[in-house]
Amino acid sequence: MKMLLVVCLLLTGLGQRSSDAPARFRRYFVAAESYESAAVFDVDKNGTPDIVSGDFWYEGPLFRKRHLIGNQRRQDQYYDDFSTIPLDINADGRTDVVTGGWWSGKLRWLENRTGSQPTGEWPVHDIATVGNIETTRAWDVDGDGTPELVPNNPGKSLKYFKLKNGAFQQIDVAPTQGHGLGFGDVNGDGKGDFVVSDGWLDAADNWTLHPEFSLGTAGVPVLVVDVNGDKKNDLIVGQGHGYGLHWYEQGIDRPTGRRTWTKHLIDDKNAQYHTMEWVDLTGDGKPELLTGKRFRAHDDRDPGSDDPVGLYYFAWDGKAFVRNTIAYGPAGEGKGTGIYMAVADLRGSGRTDIVVAGKDGLAVFFNEGR
Repeated sequence: MKMLLVVCLLLTGLGQRSSDAPARFRRYFVAAESYESAAVFDVDKNGTPDIVSGDFWYEGPLFRKRHLIGNQRRQDQYYDDFSTIPLDINADGRTDVVTGGWWSGKLRWLENRTGSQPTGEWPVHDIATVGNIETTRAWDVDGDGTPELVPNNPGKSLKYFKLKNGAFQQIDVAPTQGHGLGFGDVNGDGKGDFVVSDGWLDAADNWTLHPEFSLGTAGVPVLVVDVNGDKKNDLIVGQGHGYGLHWYEQGIDRPTGRRTWTKHLIDDKNAQYHTMEWVDLTGDGKPELLTGKRFRAHDDRDPGSDDPVGLYYFAWDGKAFVRNTIAYGPAGEGKGTGIYMAVADLRGSGRTDIVVAGKDGLAVFFNEGR
């Protein structure tokens, strides 16, 4: 009887440890090319997720066979290709790709021709010349169920591009924007607002700026999420040109009724945070923060440039974020995030896998569960 009790206690302990254990990831090399952006979607409509990164798409599920689709401009150690947004632009049933870069200053889309033209480069169509593009994101700005394109152009106007009947309409929001951009419902009115480096822009009030915080050289996106479960959205901000990953807790000053923002440290050991995702990696139904250091972000001119690179997820434990390391070390051992990464279930496992491009290559991190 005593032995049975011991066995039961051991099994219970193992079960508890399994449920509390961090998610495990298996690294899978895809390519050595140094593009910094990647997306996952079914390129050829065969029912299997594929990867698109830079000038190539890689056939799933093995991602060993690749096809040339473009000729992105090379500028020193960069490619002028700072996003890979999947979107069916011309309504032909095939998913196209939206990108843009710093040097051309052009937002453009590549037309998926795998149906009529299985091989060869995809036609490139200019959307607009907008100025230097840090990166671009797709957010449903007007709430109609279709995402709009929003480029981050430091020092230029903030605008978004609405797709209608195969053409894009530019809609201006604010005369200027800084380094960093986010989108989400800040004030709880059900409408998505823009977050810029020096405040937030109220969608319900003709994009009026509320200068309630200063985020520095934030990365993209600034996440607008309820971290602590108090029904108010907070901000998660990584520094793109220095050290620091923080969350800003939204509160209310009772005497005045004014909104407040309390800055909390998540991580101060890493620099050059350029992209992040808020996604459930552990399968517990609660999202984690996925992010890391961008490898050789700015020609080794920023603080932390010589540090090892790392990819991490941070789990909220009810009081603070707990860091879990996915890959860490020098280039080739660790993994940098690039500027635009993808999360998707690549194998039908029910778990979220990670696709990361960067100057240290393209890799998949298969989620093996806890």
